[in-house]
Amino acid sequence: MVRPGGKTTGKSVLCFGFPLSIFFIVINEFCERFSYYGMKTVLTLYFTRFLHWEDNFATAIYHTFVALCYLTPILGAMIADSWLGKFKTILYLSIVYAIGQIVLSVGSINDLTDHNHDGTPDTIAVNIALSIVGLVLIALGTGGIKPCVSAFGGDQFEDDQEKQRSTFFSLFYLSINAGSLLSTLVTPTIRASECGIHTKQECYPLAFGVPAILMAIALAGSKMYKKAKPQGNVMLEVSKCVGFAIKNRFQHLSKEFPKREHWLDWASEKYDKRLIAQIKMVLKVLFLYIPLPMFWAVFDQQGFKIQPDQMQIVNPILIVIMVPVVDSLVYPLIKKCKLNFTPLKKMTVGMFLGSMAFVAAALVQVQIDTGYMTFETSKLQSLNITSGTLNTTESLDLTEKQRYTFAFKWHPAKISYNLIEDNITAKPADGKSLVRFINNSNFTVNVTMGDMAFGELQPLSASNYSVISNPGWSYTINASMPNTCTVDSKEFGYGAAYTISLDDCVGKKLIITHFEDIAPNTVHMAWQIPQYFLLTCAEVLFSVTGLEFSYSQAPSNMKSVLQAGWLLTVAVGNIIVLIVAGASAIKKQWAEYVLFAALLLVVCVIFAIMASFYTYIDPNEIEAQFSKEEKEEKKARDGNEKEAETVSRL
Repeated sequence: MVRPGGKTTGKSVLCFGFPLSIFFIVINEFCERFSYYGMKTVLTLYFTRFLHWEDNFATAIYHTFVALCYLTPILGAMIADSWLGKFKTILYLSIVYAIGQIVLSVGSINDLTDHNHDGTPDTIAVNIALSIVGLVLIALGTGGIKPCVSAFGGDQFEDDQEKQRSTFFSLFYLSINAGSLLSTLVTPTIRASECGIHTKQECYPLAFGVPAILMAIALAGSKMYKKAKPQGNVMLEVSKCVGFAIKNRFQHLSKEFPKREHWLDWASEKYDKRLIAQIKMVLKVLFLYIPLPMFWAVFDQQGFKIQPDQMQIVNPILIVIMVPVVDSLVYPLIKKCKLNFTPLKKMTVGMFLGSMAFVAAALVQVQIDTGYMTFETSKLQSLNITSGTLNTTESLDLTEKQRYTFAFKWHPAKISYNLIEDNITAKPADGKSLVRFINNSNFTVNVTMGDMAFGELQPLSASNYSVISNPGWSYTINASMPNTCTVDSKEFGYGAAYTISLDDCVGKKLIITHFEDIAPNTVHMAWQIPQYFLLTCAEVLFSVTGLEFSYSQAPSNMKSVLQAGWLLTVAVGNIIVLIVAGASAIKKQWAEYVLFAALLLVVCVIFAIMASFYTYIDPNEIEAQFSKEEKEEKKARDGNEKEAETVSRL
């Protein structure tokens, strides 16, 4: 059956010039990415709020999970190219993926082991075990199918559909970001809703369950795919061939043995020319991959956000807009200008724009970074306070890298003071704002602000800082001094820390003083748009092009392997981030951005030089030539055998 706008050819069913199966692959990728990013969006909150893990441990498990997702593609590629084929690998590992999502969803059910109905699991180990098993299955599933889906999509096209195949990779990347965008918006809302049998809590089962349903939908449309058969244990053959070439070369180091054009040619005594040529193709591309992890090291640091978490959806929104614009307007315009904008040149420009994005981020960060008065602890050992005729000296025993507030109050006969160790030492993250109260009266005060309770405060004591849920709002402050007094506070800025001094109560009106401990962000969120725009352009040029380049330059039996190599650069990029972050002594965020921008710029130059020596190939044409030669050789052998048989009869 052909849909409207489609037609049947001898090769496959076409719809608007594309194989009909392509549309199912794009939709399936959208569902799979919604499933993955939807789960990933709430995962850290699930670790800390439901499983009650420490922040550091939760972060370590989270990054371990992500790393596993980008390391397992090698396994998926080996299975696809050597054993099951791409379609069956995608199908079977998608089932594993869906089962993992279901197991994770079941593990997040609060009532699973809450036998006394107190809202807390009685045997949290059961929930943890199910969650870990679910995450391992998800990592195997998503990682295993990653290198296969894009390569499988490329397989749906015929040799004369190069333009359509290029458009497919853009649509494919568009579906990834569309799934990411929608899940980033929807899943946190689902998680924030309350559900449960006996007690109502954050609805993690539904937040993980909806992605599981989408993953099941992603299995549809299997009958209309073009399925290439696997061609034996390719990875094993490649390993043996490379090993033999190296061994044979070292056994023939003497000058009496003539040099060969390529070191892999030393395997020609044992392996056929076709396999050697295919390995040469793959190694040429893998060599180009060496500098690429630096791009992902920069790209995955999209932490430059000033306030509300919604800013992180800017990138997928821009991707959804930019991919069709670049594909249908920018590239054709460049082509009309007769500029040879090759894939490797696109990737080079993408790396350069990624570097510039972090320069822009550094400029914004310089504007928002602020601090407070700092001292060396060895030089601040006492504090002298003088008020009129009163004088007092306080000995100090301070801890390094700690922040303190020194509160004091003048009385007719003495000076009262208190050294307070603060519970924040840096600017609040993600644009959040903090507030605390200090009691500057002579009474014990019980203070609230809106629905936040700060408890009882003794004279000259301070509460801990608390997060202001909506900094742009005005809140009513209530305090008992000993009568209840109220006052409306002024609006709070984003990314700031405030101390409010409770001074007095006059006619039930609370007298307060605002102190700005850490200044609010004065840079508008809109200033982040240029850096996100640059980063999005970089991603479109680098990542979309990289996917297509990896497919087009790979031999038919190693396309998934090369896609896995591409994904491996992402994993290595994340490892680079961990190494640099651990080894770096840079304390300023803007300086770290400049460091990564400089590193990427250097790598960009190296990649440009490497790319200038690369010669583009057509693997199909090369393999066709080998097939032709093999047929001619076989024909010649058959002719010789017949001639020998005729001679023997005579």
